[in-house]
Amino acid sequence: MIITSTDTVPGRQVAQILGLVRGNTVRSRWFGRDIAASLKSIVGGEIVSYTEMLTAAREEALQRMIQHAQQLGADAVLNVRFATSPIMQNTAELLAYGTAVKLG
Repeated sequence: MIITSTDTVPGRQVAQILGLVRGNTVRSRWFGRDIAASLKSIVGGEIVSYTEMLTAAREEALQRMIQHAQQLGADAVLNVRFATSPIMQNTAELLAYGTAVKLG
């Protein structure tokens, strides 16, 4: 399966658009991470625990989007994007979405 942020695949033609596919996950922060993050914000630098949490959440959302595309019989997902939105205090949704297509 080809996953790309572009609207074309070099050397290939889009034969059929199967539709929008998406995958999401909702994550919450852990109180212990907030304490560590608060301390880190005093001295500056990367908050590694948050980086790791968001990296894992993006990967999970991406894999769910790929599964959705596979269910439709897609060869590729074009124009892949990520979005994040708050759900409630200390939680956020990470969404991966794109256009599932059959290639010719």
